[in-house]
Amino acid sequence: MPEGDSVYQTARRLNAALAGHELVLADLRWPSLATVDLVGDTTIEVVATGKHILQRLDSGRTLHSHLKMEGRWRVGPHDGRQVRNLDVRAVLGTDSQVAVGTRLGMLDLVATRDEHTLVGHLGPDVLGPGWDAERAIANLVALPDTAIGAALLDQRNLAGLGTVYVAETLFLQRLSPWTPIREIVPERLAGTVARAHTLLTANKDTYARTITGSRVEGQQDYVHGRSGLPCRRCGTTVEVAPLDGGRVIFYCRTCQAGPFPPRREQRPLGSAPRGPETRRTYRQAR
Repeated sequence: MPEGDSVYQTARRLNAALAGHELVLADLRWPSLATVDLVGDTTIEVVATGKHILQRLDSGRTLHSHLKMEGRWRVGPHDGRQVRNLDVRAVLGTDSQVAVGTRLGMLDLVATRDEHTLVGHLGPDVLGPGWDAERAIANLVALPDTAIGAALLDQRNLAGLGTVYVAETLFLQRLSPWTPIREIVPERLAGTVARAHTLLTANKDTYARTITGSRVEGQQDYVHGRSGLPCRRCGTTVEVAPLDGGRVIFYCRTCQAGPFPPRREQRPLGSAPRGPETRRTYRQAR
């Protein structure tokens, strides 16, 4: 699933292409919106809120989209041709540009005054102009028995973090993803939230995300996607395991302190399993 920095960049591309321009083409290929006509509306702005994208129109309506796991918005010159692709969920065109949304996970149209019904449950937006670190910390503190990894992924606490940034943040903070929040001293919890904000902010203006500082393919992350490979800091094998809720997290049990699941064989992501037991372990790890 795209993380907050990728969604921020997508909204910025859409805003550059659509804001201030009248829609001359609007094809919403979504069951509940198939008969909606947005032609003639002018886009006021397109903004990101956490992992949600809000396109505000001068008609007082907002087109909301969420990329989920596979969604994407592409922007390019308007050549007048209709887009024929079974994965397309929305086509929005001005007289010069066209935005095509494929495999979108959500698409809604609401009155702009009712945007809160779609994003009101979110915690502070890590990349938002109103970023509120104190409220994000308070949301986490209110969940003392929740593992820090799961709590950071919960968009109700703070919005915009995905598994990449959670794994990398906790590695840099030397915290196990399974550490209950009550066991993290206030200064360290505040530092964890600040670190996540710093990492996303550092990458929001570049498509070549890096946590390590290197932009060489395969060297951008410390632990994410590196199960079965040696830790860049200590050489211990990086592991991956599921958090509560089913999402997986990468970690180094030597560099990070706290509780961990039982150790099991780890193979590099994408490597071919060798036997029934290994296949079972590999599937669980993913």
